[in-house]
Amino acid sequence: MCLAIPAKVISVDGASALVTIEDVEYQASLLLLDDVKPGDFIMLHAGFAIEKVDPGEAAETLRLLNEIADNSPSVKE
Repeated sequence: MCLAIPAKVISVDGASALVTIEDVEYQASLLLLDDVKPGDFIMLHAGFAIEKVDPGEAAETLRLLNEIADNSPSVKE
């Protein structure tokens, strides 16, 4: 299964961005997207920003992913 996670863009340096997912920072490639700037929300998959999303959609997606994780027996073990 493939999964993309919403991330907030903190800074942009050429074709790379520093992003955060729930206070954890990651590097993201911006080679697949144009016009990404700090404050934007992106979907991060395998280190690549694959789509820009609005903040509300990002927050709802993270909420749902956390809910799934909280109710998954394999994550708790």
